[in-house]
Amino acid sequence: MITGAEPYGRRFRTLRVSLINTCNLSCVYCACGQDEMRDHLALQKEKALPASEILQIVECLHGQLDLQSLRFTGGEPLLYKDLEFVVRGAAALGIEDIAMTTNAVLLAHLAAPLKKAGLKSVNISLDAISEETFFKMSKRRGLDKILEGIEKAGACGLEVKLNSVIMKGINEDQVLPLLEYAFDRGLKIRFLEIMAMGHLHEQAEQYFFSRSEILSLVETRHRITPLHRSPAATASYWQAQDAGVFGIIANESAPFCSDCDRLRLDSFGNIYGCLSSNNPIDVRKATQPQELNNMLAMAMAQKQTLKFTGSELSMMHIGG
Repeated sequence: MITGAEPYGRRFRTLRVSLINTCNLSCVYCACGQDEMRDHLALQKEKALPASEILQIVECLHGQLDLQSLRFTGGEPLLYKDLEFVVRGAAALGIEDIAMTTNAVLLAHLAAPLKKAGLKSVNISLDAISEETFFKMSKRRGLDKILEGIEKAGACGLEVKLNSVIMKGINEDQVLPLLEYAFDRGLKIRFLEIMAMGHLHEQAEQYFFSRSEILSLVETRHRITPLHRSPAATASYWQAQDAGVFGIIANESAPFCSDCDRLRLDSFGNIYGCLSSNNPIDVRKATQPQELNNMLAMAMAQKQTLKFTGSELSMMHIGG
């Protein structure tokens, strides 16, 4: 357990593991072009840790932190060839909640095996319900595969949530169609304000669509009531009368840094305490519990106290 005082009393309770820093989509808020994709692929092949070593690191972190939840991310984790192996290994460690964030392009055929391996829930990125707008956002076709993946995930017993990044001038017209899609299927959906990460670090403002703007759109169709925000939650939620629940992850409009409990591990063995930090801490160098404890304290010191500031760290590398 991390020792010493932390100004906000924060602890690491959630670990997000980026298994791979490549993706089969090229979303405009994540990848800036094919050159970046190729660079990521080359770096992945050169530095990526084997699944067994990732599990060893997770086991050490769990032993030190008594983690409550573990989320696999990417890039796109469904591209990771040993995904079932690491899910099964993580579940065997006794971590209560094993989850994954995915674009669901490959989920239809993998949902059931992953559920059997110990996966409990999936957060599925879905930024448009229109094929045309989906292409604008992802630079790919295949919305039908994602929708099939959502259906198969729910059918095999996985808890499903939808994540939708809303970008001004590109997909804000999808807020209401996405909301109705989720409500019709009894799914929770969270809308995300754009994050100043990677190639958008200095450009996010031009695409920024705020929480208040999202709520104004929703209120054109539904009467809504705010719900209590759980400690360390990334999203604030609202109940739409006679419909369902939706959330907004508002890094800019409503920062949640003061009780953030997330630690991130990349596929090279580096931990990060905050997405606003581009200073990796190589935990493979820790040979004693105290050394690991010191590194975790360094990661905690990376956390912002008031507001997310963003960094040039690529979301394709560290995950959402």
